[in-house]
Amino acid sequence: MEQLSHSTFVADTAKPSQESPSNPSLIIATDSTASHSAPCTSESISSSRPKPNVDTSKPTSVEPAAPSCKLACVMVGLPARGKTYIARKVARYLTWLGHRSRLFNVGAYRRDAIGVAQPSSFFDPSNEDHSRKRMELAMVALDDMLNWLDDDTTSDGVETTGEFACVAMYDATNSTIERRSLIAQRCRERGVDVMFVESICEDEQLIMANIREVKISSPDYKDTDPKKAIEDFQHRIKFYEQTYETLHPSELDNRIAFAKLINVGNQVIVNRIRGYIHSRIVYFLMNLNTTPRSFYFSRHGESMFNVSQRIGGDSDLSWRGAQFAKKLPDIIQQNLGKETQLTIWTSTLRRTQQTAQHLNFPKVQWKQLDEIDSGLCDGLTYAEIELKYPADFAERDTDKFNYRYHGGESYRDLVHRLEPVILELERHHEPNHSILIIGHQAVLRCVYAYFLNISHEELPYIKVPLHTVVKLTPKAYGCEEERFALDIAAVDTHRERPARSTIGTTPGSDKSHGEMPPTSR
Repeated sequence: MEQLSHSTFVADTAKPSQESPSNPSLIIATDSTASHSAPCTSESISSSRPKPNVDTSKPTSVEPAAPSCKLACVMVGLPARGKTYIARKVARYLTWLGHRSRLFNVGAYRRDAIGVAQPSSFFDPSNEDHSRKRMELAMVALDDMLNWLDDDTTSDGVETTGEFACVAMYDATNSTIERRSLIAQRCRERGVDVMFVESICEDEQLIMANIREVKISSPDYKDTDPKKAIEDFQHRIKFYEQTYETLHPSELDNRIAFAKLINVGNQVIVNRIRGYIHSRIVYFLMNLNTTPRSFYFSRHGESMFNVSQRIGGDSDLSWRGAQFAKKLPDIIQQNLGKETQLTIWTSTLRRTQQTAQHLNFPKVQWKQLDEIDSGLCDGLTYAEIELKYPADFAERDTDKFNYRYHGGESYRDLVHRLEPVILELERHHEPNHSILIIGHQAVLRCVYAYFLNISHEELPYIKVPLHTVVKLTPKAYGCEEERFALDIAAVDTHRERPARSTIGTTPGSDKSHGEMPPTSR
């Protein structure tokens, strides 16, 4: 990255970048979605794994945001440019990291108020009645967003702290300078920071692919003939094109903060980006693309430690785990198709590498994919942990996500350790080249929770059975999931959420704890 002036930077990862000397706050980055297959070896990434911290007196936290940081992230763009997909992804990413984030989709407000059966003519800017109705609904959504940002408690009634940012994604076309000025004014009156994110696409093939995706998954066209849905949606786009105004640095008295994504992130232009949460969002956007693709996840085969109910360690596969490893290539090949290439990501531990040994595809080891570090409890059974560390055993049951093993990690630590893996998955943009992660239970829980938008409270209890392959396909309105279980027996390592806390009890004194549950990480 070359420093041009006090506040002007040009980032160039693959192509010559463009400068904008007339605007001292403008940054242009080109071709941010470099190939996912760049070597991510354990040597190059091992230093980024968090060092164990033995202090378990308080929960770990996200990286601090500015105190009382409240941000409205306002989407801009024509229909079929991936705005909803991007908005959902940003909200999901921030929530996964531990911030408060919520999506406010104006289209959902419209459907709730007047139904889904609205023809493209409803979006004709020359129709004053329809334009007024759309404006009213947009303002209702804006009011709800601002009220949510004013609320300093979580959905569970817990007061938030300055460590967490509150980010609302306002998802609509917001296609005119007048509309954006109104939104910015309303936000600033309530003490809310504003950042705009525009998605521009000039590739007709990509636009048509997005239209087909919207036709399939959008609530607006449920049970509609596909051909008619596409025609109607194209008419809707033409109405918006009549009044569309792209973002410009001169807006809002030259004080507008924005990120502009061009052709699915091939070029990213940012303007007046300031502070931690702005930068975090831009960093994520530079690794995001909307190309349809699928990922595969599988735990390693059953290990010797699984059989003996011990946690951690670097044990070999059991006999049944080895059988799973031999059968895994068949089920992967059946689902990949002949034209799809595959890259396999494993941890640096033996059980994942042994599981991948019969797969004749390129393999990459990630230190970040190693199982959660159980510290002093490594190699113990849960019965031994309950006996040696009864208070810690009970504390983990009370708050499993935030509890940190002595000398080890918490699930919250693990989420932040896995962020580079998530970003690498998001930047993967080749539809005929998929990724299979062979990982561990706690690790795959974190990855799965990101794509399925599962809360931190529920994350440590996600079921990730042995000898099962999971296929995830991100969509604009969610994520499709398929599971393929191989007919090879394995121990059940899932542990259900405890009914109540056992803090202060003597091990074995309560009948409900007389028998140890199966191993769970």
